[in-house]
Amino acid sequence: MSADIDVALIVNGAGYRARVPPRRLLSDFLRHDLGLTGTHVGCEHGVCGACTVLLDGVPVRSCLLLAATVDGQEVTTVEGLAGPGGSLSKVQQAFQDAHGLQCGFCTPGFLTTITAGLRDNPSPSPEQAREMISGNLCRCTGYQNIVAAVLKAAE
Repeated sequence: MSADIDVALIVNGAGYRARVPPRRLLSDFLRHDLGLTGTHVGCEHGVCGACTVLLDGVPVRSCLLLAATVDGQEVTTVEGLAGPGGSLSKVQQAFQDAHGLQCGFCTPGFLTTITAGLRDNPSPSPEQAREMISGNLCRCTGYQNIVAAVLKAAE
């Protein structure tokens, strides 16, 4: 039986310390230990992108990372994208305005991915917007409104 591991990390600007089993996934730590259920788990193989969070500002699949491996790092979930007082971020507002969601299951992963993508490329072309979101899957929208949301957020 493996001993639990101490981890300390910053999640959405707040510091957390916890003891976690060695094989606890970051996605499970966020959802079950911290109660941040905005990070969705779809495929559990890193393919769909629903579990995407920002690790030190870089989009990563939280279903592929062990919580112990992010010790000392900063994680931003979809809950951490909101502005002061819970106001929608620029990307969240653009997603709403462009009707970039339907069922909403994939939305948190898209929002974190787009937030990082626009930080790296603040004025993407439509082709670059498509490339930005190419690692995230959506079964409902057909991607047209998601691309529109990327371009709207870039305005």
